[in-house]
Amino acid sequence: MSSLQHVWARTGVLAVLLLPLAMLFAIVSGGRRLAYRRGWLHAVSVGVPVIVVGNITAGGSGKTPLVIWLVNWLRSQGYRPGVISRGYGGTARGCVEVQADSPPAQVGDEPVLIRLKADAPVVVGRDRVAAARMLLECHPDVDVIVSDDGLQHYRLRRDIELAVIDATTGLGNGWPLPAGPLREPAARLASVDAVVQVVRGTAEPRTYRSITGWRADYSAGRAYRLCTPQEKLALRDLPQHDWLAATGIGRPQGFFAMLDRHGLHYRPQAFPDHHVFRPTDLPAGGAVLMTEKDAVKCREFAGPDWWAVELEVALENGFVRWLGARLKQ
Repeated sequence: MSSLQHVWARTGVLAVLLLPLAMLFAIVSGGRRLAYRRGWLHAVSVGVPVIVVGNITAGGSGKTPLVIWLVNWLRSQGYRPGVISRGYGGTARGCVEVQADSPPAQVGDEPVLIRLKADAPVVVGRDRVAAARMLLECHPDVDVIVSDDGLQHYRLRRDIELAVIDATTGLGNGWPLPAGPLREPAARLASVDAVVQVVRGTAEPRTYRSITGWRADYSAGRAYRLCTPQEKLALRDLPQHDWLAATGIGRPQGFFAMLDRHGLHYRPQAFPDHHVFRPTDLPAGGAVLMTEKDAVKCREFAGPDWWAVELEVALENGFVRWLGARLKQ
């Protein structure tokens, strides 16, 4: 867990010292929400339904795996989905369409992963409206847009809001940034269309203001060598190695917990979220396990025994039925 997440987990001295800044943040963000709610600022429709998958906390809550699941599910239901994303961590300016071989350093690691795993068009841009318009211009057959993050990007009109919460960390100390992890107050959960709680390892869903939401179980799936991604093995069939489990995601403990459930023995190494991996970060001749989000940044210099672990996402049947009915409205 990062130092900030340690602060956000409790109401300690440092969190209290940051309260004045947190109150200022809450006033500014609350005023912006009020401006859209009162009609002083207007949301822009892009002409097709928009589903926003976001959160009210800073840090990794598991949005991107849910986006990938959602895009694949939409396609199975006969829709032609496309994805927009901010491209966090990338250097691209304006709007850029993501290709399977796009450099993560330019467009962000998560958009590249979405493009590879969901096989759908992806456009990144800080302005979600501009990104959505470019997506539709380049792919006029797209009939539903999924926004990876952007719950607070109110300028883009949306038809369905999904708020994702990590069941392990929850809402932390419940305070606004930077004294706590909240981008918006917990009451915001009452206004979204659905709350999805991501469960990893032995964590259990929580209840917020009588909102339980739907459960999404994330577990480790098969693994593959970065140099031969088409050859996949179950984790129990992996070679016996002195594994190094390395990851640069928002909640590294979630990755380690999933490996623990499979009885793997490893040495953990956590890098900052969206870490830009370099060849010297990991042993070239060593046996390494990593998430697929990390793997897209290591493809060009991966060692022969570097493995990516797939993530399996399982949603409650009730959520799938609800979503299907909601889309038909």
